[in-house]
Amino acid sequence: MSNNPYRFVRPEVVAILSSKDFFKRVESKPTRASYAETILAIGEKDSRVVVLDADVSKSIGTNKFAEKFPERSFNFGIAEQNMFAAAAGMATTGMIPFASTYAVFASMRALDMVRNSIHYPRLNVKIAASHSGITPGPDGVTHQGQEDLSIMRSIAGSTVIAPADPISTKLAVWAAAEFQGPVYLSFTRDPVPVIYGPDFPFTIGKAVVVREGKDAAIIANRDLVIQSLLAAEHLAASGIDVRVIDCHTIKPLDIDMILQAAEETGAIVTAENNIIYGGLGSAVAEVLAENRPTVMKRVGVQDTFAESGPYHELIDKYGLSARHIVAAVKEVLKRKQP
Repeated sequence: MSNNPYRFVRPEVVAILSSKDFFKRVESKPTRASYAETILAIGEKDSRVVVLDADVSKSIGTNKFAEKFPERSFNFGIAEQNMFAAAAGMATTGMIPFASTYAVFASMRALDMVRNSIHYPRLNVKIAASHSGITPGPDGVTHQGQEDLSIMRSIAGSTVIAPADPISTKLAVWAAAEFQGPVYLSFTRDPVPVIYGPDFPFTIGKAVVVREGKDAAIIANRDLVIQSLLAAEHLAASGIDVRVIDCHTIKPLDIDMILQAAEETGAIVTAENNIIYGGLGSAVAEVLAENRPTVMKRVGVQDTFAESGPYHELIDKYGLSARHIVAAVKEVLKRKQP
């Protein structure tokens, strides 16, 4: 293994991972903003792309698409069910609809239409969901989509993507546009660090090792990838060598990558900003239970609703920050078979 265990992580990020004021020093941006920028670029290249909004275009940033392509932009107001039903209809005519709203509304309020009108007939609709997990900390429980990955993963034929940073988000949106069939894209409200360089190898369904390690593996997605990297750096200072895997696609899951990590490290921790039931941790546990039983620990939102508050304070209070991932790694190492 090279002296530098990091893969695809920007050198300037690696240099400050151990800094106590990391989040003040690192360049950060909400992934919802990267979505808005990317869909504008895609719209310039493909006239089939249309953007649907549910009265949140200013928040997500898709108002810029509406300004440039008013004839391909549709605002349905606070009527998410109508928006997704219309997206399904548009898809039947050959358009590529990107329906944009918050995760709680996409995965719950409009679930009937998402399931029956989009996924059942396997229509080519892209669901762009901002404010996922408890990333919209100040907005409170009604706008915190802590169940979105669990719900969307459970729908037959779904493809569910939760990118970690602005760079991988842009790649994910491009990939979704080129993919034939429904895709759910899960974005953050609050800024997250720009982790990756332009060489990040994004492919739907293929997880990426972003830090090599042999003692244990952390499998993470969305905003907890950076928390996992911070945890790995902390653990390295005490001689614990941890692999970090960005599992941006929760479905289809990269089973081969998970089994390889289990075989080579013998201990697994999953980390997700999602309720503990049915999300990434559950998906990984299912794979291990059926194929290669391995000691593991899930980091995620427990059986509770969160509260309003600053994003970083909330993820720490609800057990999602780097220090909780460190504790989880140490726990599985104690249970690891020699």
